[in-house]
Amino acid sequence: MKFGPVQLEMAEGGILAHSVKRDGLVLKKGTVLTHEHVTALRYAGLGDVVVAQLEQGDIGEDHAAAMLADAIAGEQVRVDPAFTGRANLFATCAGVLVVEPSLVDAVNAVDEQVTLATLPPFCTVVEGEMIATVKVIPFAVPQRIVEAAIASAHGERLRVAAFAPLRLGIVSTLLPGLKPSTVDKTLRVMRERIAPARASIARELRVPHETTALVAALEEIQVEADLIIVFGASAITDRRDVIPAALTAAGGRIEHFGMPVDPGNLLLIGELGGKPVLGAPGCARSPKENGFDWVLHRMLARLPVRSADIRRMGSGGLLMEIVSRPQPRLGGNDADVMADE
Repeated sequence: MKFGPVQLEMAEGGILAHSVKRDGLVLKKGTVLTHEHVTALRYAGLGDVVVAQLEQGDIGEDHAAAMLADAIAGEQVRVDPAFTGRANLFATCAGVLVVEPSLVDAVNAVDEQVTLATLPPFCTVVEGEMIATVKVIPFAVPQRIVEAAIASAHGERLRVAAFAPLRLGIVSTLLPGLKPSTVDKTLRVMRERIAPARASIARELRVPHETTALVAALEEIQVEADLIIVFGASAITDRRDVIPAALTAAGGRIEHFGMPVDPGNLLLIGELGGKPVLGAPGCARSPKENGFDWVLHRMLARLPVRSADIRRMGSGGLLMEIVSRPQPRLGGNDADVMADE
């Protein structure tokens, strides 16, 4: 692509690089200059203008952006018509954005003229939300660069995993110091948490905080639930604690205990009868974002969450303090920290 000032007699067909406002004449940047435009510019007293002129093998910014956007758009993703070198991608349903950072990095590593930006991987999105944008920086780029950017993705695409209307089974364990109102509030927060995903609480049980009672509750509730969540009266502190012990005694298994997200460190994920099980950390009783949300959202979109997935959550995993915890990382009582982990 050629770029720079040219005499008006050579400007026809060029792309105007900068807007012109003069003597009542207004031409916007990006205008493809016609004979009429050139005549108007001459009458306005200009002798030359700065334009971009495509050369052999070049493709315009809109076409280039559309090519790349179409190539990386996967399931539940819509690409709007490109304009000013930008093609925006939108979610066509509510769900979780699935995109590999390596895909974004690979595209952006090809050439500075072609860029891709996305929302964070595994963030929740709503229908119609913009999830990514392809921006071609100059007015045109060589076709080989666009093709190289497409090839760098190796066929990978970004997609939205749609939320499924799952039935949740909630088990709350009880100790003398736990108020019924706390459990009631926890359930209210959960209903609000899962509403955007169209999930529902199919069954709710409350049992003493001891292994035998919890085993029976898990065996009973798994029949009606697609996803089981256990809110302990006391935080899980070890794989041999009440909740993980009950899960294994009921015939389930532990996939991972603990996570590099704070608040949310003391989360347990497992499986029972082919259904995912979450041992919720104390912070899950709060509506504030925490590590529990990161895992729950994926499960509500039927995305598997493995031990390796949890281990990769540390980057960006230090979240803001929740209101109910008085700055424990700056010092304080261990019991205060435990209550919301």
